[in-house]
Amino acid sequence: MEAIENVVIVGAGIAGLATSLGLHRLGIRSLVLESSASLRVTGFALATWTNAWRALDAVGIGDSLRQQHEQLDGLVATSTVSGQAGAQLSFKGKGTHGDHEARCVKRKLMLEALEKELPTGTIRYSSKVVSVEDSGCFKLVHLVDGTTIKTKVLIGCDGVNSLVGKFLGFKKPAYTGRSAMRGSADFKANHGLGSNFLQFFGNGFRSGFIPCDDTTIYWFFTWTPSDQDNKELKDNPAKMKQFVLSNLGNVPDQVRSFVEITDLDCFISSPLRYRHPWEVLWGNISKGNACVAGDALHPMTPDIGQGGCAALEDGVVLARCLAEALNKKVSAETKDREKEEYKRIEMGLKKYAKERRWRSFELISTSYVVGVVQQSQGKIMNFLRDAIMVKFLAKLLLRKADFDCGKLHIS
Repeated sequence: MEAIENVVIVGAGIAGLATSLGLHRLGIRSLVLESSASLRVTGFALATWTNAWRALDAVGIGDSLRQQHEQLDGLVATSTVSGQAGAQLSFKGKGTHGDHEARCVKRKLMLEALEKELPTGTIRYSSKVVSVEDSGCFKLVHLVDGTTIKTKVLIGCDGVNSLVGKFLGFKKPAYTGRSAMRGSADFKANHGLGSNFLQFFGNGFRSGFIPCDDTTIYWFFTWTPSDQDNKELKDNPAKMKQFVLSNLGNVPDQVRSFVEITDLDCFISSPLRYRHPWEVLWGNISKGNACVAGDALHPMTPDIGQGGCAALEDGVVLARCLAEALNKKVSAETKDREKEEYKRIEMGLKKYAKERRWRSFELISTSYVVGVVQQSQGKIMNFLRDAIMVKFLAKLLLRKADFDCGKLHIS
């Protein structure tokens, strides 16, 4: 059976739902295909910086999420070698595009907020895409259940192992040699951390603890695993917990307790992957009537907390560029009409790709370098990082977040 759609989005993650909602706000219906049976909330929470709040406001869900999450006052970075705070950075103040704003948002609440604003039936769950092919001015999207969907526009928001990205010619993201564990600690009463983002680093390890609200702490731990680490820790939350506690280093007892009270089913571990920056510069972000967004476009390490933020930016820019193309009246008839519309879609996606190419390059590159420096070890690197680089790297967080993807209005 072959169904026909105007816009098909593969993946109901942050990028996919933000793009779909942006299009909906501009009067364009889309179909989102999600392979899982429900919303995927792996990762627990994400740092949401000023640029992300600009995008969330553009699609109309910023205020509802603000009410559920505490605004962060600043960052305190501490060496686990010396135990001394190396940098304190306030998140208050103005940037080029207005006041800075940072919160740690629960991924589940963000996805639910995006989904809630979409028309019923927009997301089709348990719909795994197995292949894509060209068919004149359309794309044919084949699902595992044998269904084929014909679409004017195909958008891949299907993550780091994107099938649409592969169709466009992107290679599989590269492994950095580093891994990350993540967890969420829930308290019955106030956690007592306050409103600061605490970050620790030293001896090749890096960790962070961020309050989402009064009773929830999101934390992460990154390191360079050995083959033995990979074997022992794989799918074993109890050993993951012990590994983190054994390698946190010189941190306050209160911070250590956040890991200790984390339930075993709230531990996840994953290798850190990224796209080589030059692939974003020279690769096909869009080709004809297909494109990629989110992790399918710019998988990056989490070291400046911009992966999810950039995905939200993508959604707003892509919806704006595509709506501008689709809302124009087509003057030609029948086949000529299809060709004219295809050309407009192609130009709209090229405009999106142009806007996002350098931004993606910049964020991937910065994240990678910051991660290498912060997780480095050795006396010389420890001294340089603790004495000089930490303050500079901390300021980079605000500098890269001081970006405005623009409104949804189209000309």
